[in-house]
Amino acid sequence: MKFTPCGAAYVLLACLISPWAVADDALTPEERGLADWILEHAPEAEALLEDTVNINSGTLNPVGVRRVGERLGREFEALGFVTEWVEQPAAMKRGGHLIARHEGKRGRKMLLIGHLDTVYEADDTFQAYSAEGDVARGPGVYDMKSGNVILLHALRGLAAQGLLEGLQVTVVLTGDEESPGEPLAESRRHLIEAGLWADVALGFESGVQEDGEEWATVARRSSSDWVLEVTGKQAHSAGIFNESTGAGAIFEASRILNGFYDEVRGERYLTFNAGTILGGTEVSYDPEGSRGSAYGKTNVVPSKVVVHGGLRTISEEQTERARTAMRRVVQSHLPHTDATISFNDSYPAMAPTEGNERLRVMLSDINVALGRKPMPAFDPARRGAADISFVAPHADALAGLGGYGEGAHSPDERFFLSSLPVAAQRAAILIHRLGLQ
Repeated sequence: MKFTPCGAAYVLLACLISPWAVADDALTPEERGLADWILEHAPEAEALLEDTVNINSGTLNPVGVRRVGERLGREFEALGFVTEWVEQPAAMKRGGHLIARHEGKRGRKMLLIGHLDTVYEADDTFQAYSAEGDVARGPGVYDMKSGNVILLHALRGLAAQGLLEGLQVTVVLTGDEESPGEPLAESRRHLIEAGLWADVALGFESGVQEDGEEWATVARRSSSDWVLEVTGKQAHSAGIFNESTGAGAIFEASRILNGFYDEVRGERYLTFNAGTILGGTEVSYDPEGSRGSAYGKTNVVPSKVVVHGGLRTISEEQTERARTAMRRVVQSHLPHTDATISFNDSYPAMAPTEGNERLRVMLSDINVALGRKPMPAFDPARRGAADISFVAPHADALAGLGGYGEGAHSPDERFFLSSLPVAAQRAAILIHRLGLQ
């Protein structure tokens, strides 16, 4: 075996933990060669990471999103993929999606998922890539430009070893994951179509490493929101609670929220949050901007309340149970009040399935073969929603195939360079094995 001197951070990890130290015989010669190539060519992947991080691609910067897509598109085309840039409707004010297809007839049909955009817009002060030792910093370096590079580096390794030929692979890199365009049925249409085609979906957002353990993601919770609108009879506060005036809108809203806490809360993986509440005699609220204003007086019974909240669940069935229970609480009104609740779908749940678990076992076995530890399933209550959730109902799915870092969505966002070749090795071998099924 050829070893590279332990100078760079990504090579240092390999020198400390040899990929073949524990279970060399669990890898085929092709897989050993594949992992060697990925490790040896890791500096090229880091250079691509620097290039893409230095292109601002905030969700509301469609030009920058496309520039990142064009940069990565050239790399896919060099591997024999046919690329397509899908524009979003102008009214969405969002960047498009990059789709890359590799035609073949061998193995399972695989969909690889990432996103081009970041939360850092063109006027953000955090704009440039920097690296020192094992730590790279920059806007989107962790979420998720490193994941895109890991996805591509895994495919590069497969191509270099002659293992990409014949594989059925579609890559979808969305341009608005951080703030999806509305309606979702349109902004996620091409992704869902690819999911309907695929047998397996692999998501390359960040992996999870904690206290020396590495984890695989077989489930992610949904993300949706709700708006509660309450009305009451405006009157002098001296008459509150009497038969003529009733309870007022704020007491009715309080009853409902307390009812949610007492009667809806409790199921595992179910959480809901009231994020904004405005009440008084005059209320104005903008749900898109999550901001508004309220006016009222202590001697006037309030006539209106608006509450905007979020809901997270592990399955669509749990979503419907929670919504039914919330509607039931809303329907029992205090005197002279009324209330309605509406729900807005966003990201669906990626429910745990037997197929997802089989993929986790495959990835865990590969990790052990690379001289590392088994990878248990990560608690879905600790992972947010992601684009893979849109295709999880249609294909076996595994998320979190990216590398490791910290501080996503903050000025201290950073990525650990040593995790880049490790994650690419795992992904490449997993794709190779799926191509043999």
